[in-house]
Amino acid sequence: MTTPSAPMTSFAGTARLTRFTLRRDRVQLPIWVAGTTAMLAVSLSATREQYPTEADRIGALRGVVDSPALLLLRNAPTGASTGALGMFQILTFLAVLAGFMSTLAMVRHTRRNEEIGRAEMIGATMVGRYAGLSAAILVTVGANVVLAVLLTLTLVGAGEPAAGSVAAGAAVGATGMAFTAIAAVAAQVAQTSRAANGIAAVAVGVAFLVRGLGDAFGEIDPSGYTLTSAWPSWVSPIGWTAQVRPFAGDRWWVLALPLALFCAGVAVAFALTAHRDVGMGMIAARPGPAQAAPRLLNPLGLAWRLQRGILLGWVAAVTVLGVTIGSLSDTVEKALEDNSSAVETITRLSGGGGGDLVEAFYAAMMAVIGAMTSAFVVQALLRPRAEETEGRVEAVLATAIGRVRWLGGHLVVAAAGAAVLLGFAGVSAGLVYGLSTGDVGEKLAEQVAAAFVWLPAALIPGGLVVAVFGLAPRLTIGVGWAGFVVSLLLGQLGDLLNLPQPVRDVSPFSHVPALPAAEATATPLVVAVAVAVAVGAAGTAFFRRRDIVT
Repeated sequence: MTTPSAPMTSFAGTARLTRFTLRRDRVQLPIWVAGTTAMLAVSLSATREQYPTEADRIGALRGVVDSPALLLLRNAPTGASTGALGMFQILTFLAVLAGFMSTLAMVRHTRRNEEIGRAEMIGATMVGRYAGLSAAILVTVGANVVLAVLLTLTLVGAGEPAAGSVAAGAAVGATGMAFTAIAAVAAQVAQTSRAANGIAAVAVGVAFLVRGLGDAFGEIDPSGYTLTSAWPSWVSPIGWTAQVRPFAGDRWWVLALPLALFCAGVAVAFALTAHRDVGMGMIAARPGPAQAAPRLLNPLGLAWRLQRGILLGWVAAVTVLGVTIGSLSDTVEKALEDNSSAVETITRLSGGGGGDLVEAFYAAMMAVIGAMTSAFVVQALLRPRAEETEGRVEAVLATAIGRVRWLGGHLVVAAAGAAVLLGFAGVSAGLVYGLSTGDVGEKLAEQVAAAFVWLPAALIPGGLVVAVFGLAPRLTIGVGWAGFVVSLLLGQLGDLLNLPQPVRDVSPFSHVPALPAAEATATPLVVAVAVAVAVGAAGTAFFRRRDIVT
């Protein structure tokens, strides 16, 4: 007589799946953690070198508190110590990186597993219903804990107070955990990993923007160089990171906010998991029409259909940003004309192009839009890899359409989409700026030129994506985003981080003329176009000769 086995629990197999998840992420998560930690170390070193005395730090912060644009990009300054100034320089960016690391990992190990059938195959074994979600949460939370510890050790090793160092590391780690929960819910709601990643990315972006508005409209403290954030910062997970105020009071109780969001989000994710079928989302994908439109019979039309939703979302974002930038001309001129420290900071952000303060401000803001455009190009050119892994490209290539035509459709849409984004940004900023000065024609032409000068450099990270897609397709996502982040750090933030010029020159963003603060030169633009075309062509050639890899 055999003894009946114990009933399988909903969490059965969690430990084994956690080990499996760790093995799958043995490269990507360490890169995220190490890169974020290195970014803190470099930024802190640059801050110490640029502002060695308290008087230097106070002078810099007095110029910053009057600049809504700089506060929108950073966070509210809380003190003049090296640690507090370092947190003003980098804390928000660390929180954003932790958010993206967490959301991408969660979706990859939940919704993505269901989308490609891995979850169903694993579920056929002795594995409980909650095991996959539990393993993904444990691994992602563990990555955030390791990140928090390494950030803390980096700050302590640089000579900063232990309490503030722990507060800074815990704030970033807790923010990552909050976005872990948001991504866990998104993975239950959406039916595709692309949609889930989109929801999570929007959550990170909105949190950054809301936090920025709260800091931009904050109230200057009597000291004249610190700021009390307005209420929007308190409804943003990224805003909570700054409200911990490392090295300026260490408000530990604020950590309860992201941890509460984490607990609530995880509870919702488990509840949704129990009420849906494997492979299905709470919001079912809409069925398409019975007959496809004629434009879908060619690669360009198909690529446009796949990319149009992303492009429209990016267009809305850059248009709103362009309008905001265009409306700040009077604020910048009146608030910063007597602040030499702010002038220096904005000039460094604009690439040192010279010119008056307003022109340097617009050059710096167009550099931000150029980076956003490059992010769109990378995202758009990752779609061919998704089509390959999901098995759809084989059906397309089984027809008379060749590989070059199929990939070329995505290349055209990505490049044209980048031009459209820059056009909307330049036109919206130029129109609002021109209306405020009474010279619409001149300002419109000026801002459109300042936007379009970023197109060649924005395409180079996309060329890298195509090259990796053709040569080593399984590395496309990781290397593609890593190339973009490295280009951004070296080019856009290299001067602020005080990196050597040869290191900054590695980034295509370092060679863009800082219009309208500087004169346009054709050579770097022509070279950037040649590099983007050459790298993309090489990737296309590699793709023609390799097997389809799922």
